[in-house]
Amino acid sequence: MTKRKEQTLPMAQIMQVIEYIEAHLKDDREGVLDNAALARVAGYSEYHFLRLFRATVSLTPADYIRKRRLTEIIRRIGNSARPMSDIAFEYGFNSKENFTRAFKSEHRILPTEFKEANCSLRLYEPFDPHPAFPPPAVSLIYLDSFTLVGYPSDTDFPPHFWNRYNAEGLSAKLSGGKIVEDFGAMMNNSEKGRLDYYICIKKEQALGDLTGTTELTVAEGLYALFDTTPTGQHEFVDTIRRTWDWIGAVWLPQNGYRRTGGYELESYVESSKKYSERIYIPLEKE
Repeated sequence: MTKRKEQTLPMAQIMQVIEYIEAHLKDDREGVLDNAALARVAGYSEYHFLRLFRATVSLTPADYIRKRRLTEIIRRIGNSARPMSDIAFEYGFNSKENFTRAFKSEHRILPTEFKEANCSLRLYEPFDPHPAFPPPAVSLIYLDSFTLVGYPSDTDFPPHFWNRYNAEGLSAKLSGGKIVEDFGAMMNNSEKGRLDYYICIKKEQALGDLTGTTELTVAEGLYALFDTTPTGQHEFVDTIRRTWDWIGAVWLPQNGYRRTGGYELESYVESSKKYSERIYIPLEKE
């Protein structure tokens, strides 16, 4: 018996739907951006459209629209003196409470905390099947061992942890008020089936309140150093994500090295507003 090939939605039709959504992001009238309307744009039944949209975009249409609206609101919050609630209302949030709830669910901090910290959030640009990606600068370096002091993550999604770390000013709390380089340190925990993640500063700079912190030893040895392409504030987190994907899918397979399993690091200075970070991966020859 021949196995039936799974139906896929042609990219041209997906992009028609994406363009339609972008044109109507501010339109909250009933029936404009519901599943039935989007299915008609795609030319599919609602059942098949929902299944194929999610398979292509990795989000339901409702999730995609919500993330896109929040992204555009965040962009305008930073460039406008208008009240946040006014901007949110423009994009279909019918109350300040609904907007605050959606923002907190997406980013794990309040809109007011974001505006005060002006930190980098993970935003969602319009879906693009072939996004441009300038690869990072790469070098091989030898690091001496050093110690980090910081907080273990209590979430499985590191960007949420960084949002809270920046919004609550935890770097300055650790350093005693000085501006220092922050490190995200991660290691795969095979026993627990998860990624152990910490945000830290170097031990010699940890002169403030160390309550609730732990110490990590970063092993000496050969590391690949990746400097991400400088971006704007709103593109920063997505550039980091795509750089990590590129390292695993392209650089490592093509260069004859493998990960040692030690701590992998990402570091930057939030207050610098340079929106570029360094990624360190401990290596050994294949």
